Amino acid sequence: MRAVLLACLLSFCALAWAEPPETDWLALMPKSDQKALEAMPEIDHNTPESAGAFTAKGGLKNPKGLPAVMYSTKTVPALDGKTIRIGGYPVPLETDAKGRGTLFFLVPYPGACIHVPPPPPNQLILVRYPKGLKISDINTPLWAIGTLKVEHVSNDLADAAYAMDASKVRVVEDKDL
Repeated sequence: MRAVLLACLLSFCALAWAEPPETDWLALMPKSDQKALEAMPEIDHNTPESAGAFTAKGGLKNPKGLPAVMYSTKTVPALDGKTIRIGGYPVPLETDAKGRGTLFFLVPYPGACIHVPPPPPNQLILVRYPKGLKISDINTPLWAIGTLKVEHVSNDLADAAYAMDASKVRVVEDKDL
């Protein structure tokens, strides 16, 4: 009986410390936005930003004249307050005294901070991670785990429709794939 009880306790502890299953980026978009993206025409990437010339404002902000879905702040209310694990790439915003990233945008593909156009706001997550993580390369994929919030955030760099208070951020490892 003790062995069964111990096995149950160990299984419970393993589940309690396990990471949640992966959330796909498309799950952050309402179905109507997903359909609009599928029907979207090719986008011209031949812009000054793609050649490395940036204006004072811009960054992840979408230029004028794109299809409406590229500006979408529509969210999935069922995700508000839910603990998720999502993979993406960091766009650092703030660091602590030790140079660790404590505030960053998480984006679904590498180079979103320099490719034009950037993802729509409902495909950007502002991650708050007070513990901090050394971000040495923005092309290094990360897992962000924490409570997702429907929260509209706007600054000179980007507009986001979600924010996360991360309990854990870590580099994606080969064993994760």
